[in-house]
Amino acid sequence: MRVYICIITCIFLLLPVSMSFARDYIVGEGDVLKITVYDHGDLTTTARVSGEGVITFPLIGSVEVIGLTLSEISSKISSLLADGFVINPQVNIFIQEFRSKKAFIMGEVKKPGLYVLPGHTTLLVLLSESGGLTGNAGEKAIIKRKANGSAENDKGIIIDLKDLIERGDTSLDIPILDGDSIYIMKAGVFYLTGEVKKPDAYRYEEGLTVIKAITMGGGFSDKASKGRVKIIRKEDVIEKVKMDEPVLPDDVIVVPESFF
Repeated sequence: MRVYICIITCIFLLLPVSMSFARDYIVGEGDVLKITVYDHGDLTTTARVSGEGVITFPLIGSVEVIGLTLSEISSKISSLLADGFVINPQVNIFIQEFRSKKAFIMGEVKKPGLYVLPGHTTLLVLLSESGGLTGNAGEKAIIKRKANGSAENDKGIIIDLKDLIERGDTSLDIPILDGDSIYIMKAGVFYLTGEVKKPDAYRYEEGLTVIKAITMGGGFSDKASKGRVKIIRKEDVIEKVKMDEPVLPDDVIVVPESFF
């Protein structure tokens, strides 16, 4: 719940910025535009962008709009109307329905799936649209973007969700683009067993050390052999680990009983 509230708070803080990008939205196939011309109500038009990327407008006929921003379309229609039809036309356009831009969000969100992107959509906005993070969500989001040949694109864009949501680093709230696939990773776990007060499986955190892990488990029991703590890591066993030894996901930390 605390994480979800953080998401909503960040969205409201960023809302004025997001709205300022509306004029920069690039129109695509399927978008529905509402176009008005000041003092010419008879020219008010609602038009869907066709598969060929055009709309039909009174007096001037077909207008190619695909790949243009709302501002560019407004200027284009103004120029065409001014060519013998309307004196000093003032054209205003807004998106009535968004249909052209879509992105997938998968993994540890409550409503994974395909989402239409309404204008300037950021990661936080999409997280909110998809119901927020599940209780099993980890600290990383991976954004796969349409191939452009870059090395970064091959491995994806990695976003630290803890920095974004809990620490409020809005520089990580990047725009989501058409065709993006966002994967919210599941949190890793580690296991604490033996002579600790609360042996159990615990949620893994970046930067976790043995002493912090043991603290999460309530500390050593009275019978613990503090100098003989070991980590079982896959098929390896690390004996007599130091308290500042880094812990990895799926590690099993074993605290043996003292002989004395």
